[in-house]
Amino acid sequence: MAGITAAVESAELGREVYLVEKTPSLGGRVAGMKHYFPKLCPPYCGLEINYRRIKENPKITVLTSSEVEKIEGNSGDYNVTVKVGPRFIKEDVLDPVTPFANLEATIPNSFNYNLDKKRAVGVPHEQAFPYSPVVDQAALDDPEIRSQVENLPGVDLSQEPKEMNLKVGSIIWTTGWVPYDASKIEYLNYDKYPDVITNVEMERLAAVNGPTAGKLVRLSDGREAKRVAFIQCAGSRDDNHLPYCSAVCCMASLKQSTYVREAFEDSEVWIFYIDIRANKYESFYRKIQDDEKVHFIKGKAGSVELDQASGDLVVTGEDVDTDSIAKVQVDLVVLATGMVPETRDHKVPYDGLTYDEFGFLVADPEKAAIYPAGCVKRPVDVATTVQDATGTSCKAIRN
Repeated sequence: MAGITAAVESAELGREVYLVEKTPSLGGRVAGMKHYFPKLCPPYCGLEINYRRIKENPKITVLTSSEVEKIEGNSGDYNVTVKVGPRFIKEDVLDPVTPFANLEATIPNSFNYNLDKKRAVGVPHEQAFPYSPVVDQAALDDPEIRSQVENLPGVDLSQEPKEMNLKVGSIIWTTGWVPYDASKIEYLNYDKYPDVITNVEMERLAAVNGPTAGKLVRLSDGREAKRVAFIQCAGSRDDNHLPYCSAVCCMASLKQSTYVREAFEDSEVWIFYIDIRANKYESFYRKIQDDEKVHFIKGKAGSVELDQASGDLVVTGEDVDTDSIAKVQVDLVVLATGMVPETRDHKVPYDGLTYDEFGFLVADPEKAAIYPAGCVKRPVDVATTVQDATGTSCKAIRN
């Protein structure tokens, strides 16, 4: 969302823009959401209008399956080397769906966080932009699947990556974030029990175009997930994992509690929290508090275990308000994992930039006209990302 916003705002101010995206389609993690908060509207409300702005603006060149490999030069005069990956689809293929509809080979569906599988060739997802087929790299890495794919009439595996050299005056870096690895939080047993999921997986589970067509069920046996526990700060504000607060996790869980409550009239939700950070969405928080079927437990969850008799999960944690130990038996546990900037492990290929102790890119116009926007700068929600990217584009066009 940061990159899309920065691109359209810069282009509509008269600048030539190259929008470089690593995956085969735009939208990032926002495209995988069920709803934004606080209005609870679907992501295409914001994405579709921006896709239209991109299509109608000849000043924007979109490069998907592409990565910036090298940046040389100085403010106002950069040479950027971009590697553009092939889609392995013949240029004369006009129908993005039918030629591949009978392909049996499947691979893990990364758009759904591998909660299901998809065809090895096809459009990445139903809201993808561009709406064009691609051969997934995972298909090429599997000899058996590759043998099925290479004989399809619309596929051309001989295509090679191309290198582009771009001359630009400034760069807006918007590579976003990744969820913190929940498997590192051993006491929450994310790797051990399939009904312990992360907040981003919950978003796909609840989405109508997700792995269960929007049905909230236990992944272990398909039973309806009517009793759900949300564990806040899963790895966050913890010196052993992420020392900082990711700012948006509380609101994400409050939003996802509405998914559960709306799915089943007799559903019930428990939220284990240290502090609730509602920021400017206090009224939304109050609305959730008014629901008597949503229980807030102030305290850190200490364990998630399986009750062998019922197959349910048991969450045990402290309850500060009652000075006791809370124990809740639920169908599903959702871990509110924190946001890790992509720039922690994948730095901008340009020397001399500044990063903070957590890997967030720090804006320093005195050093370079390479500006961070969105979640590579700090953890922010979608609305704040749009505002930040708009402001950043105004700075960038001056170079």
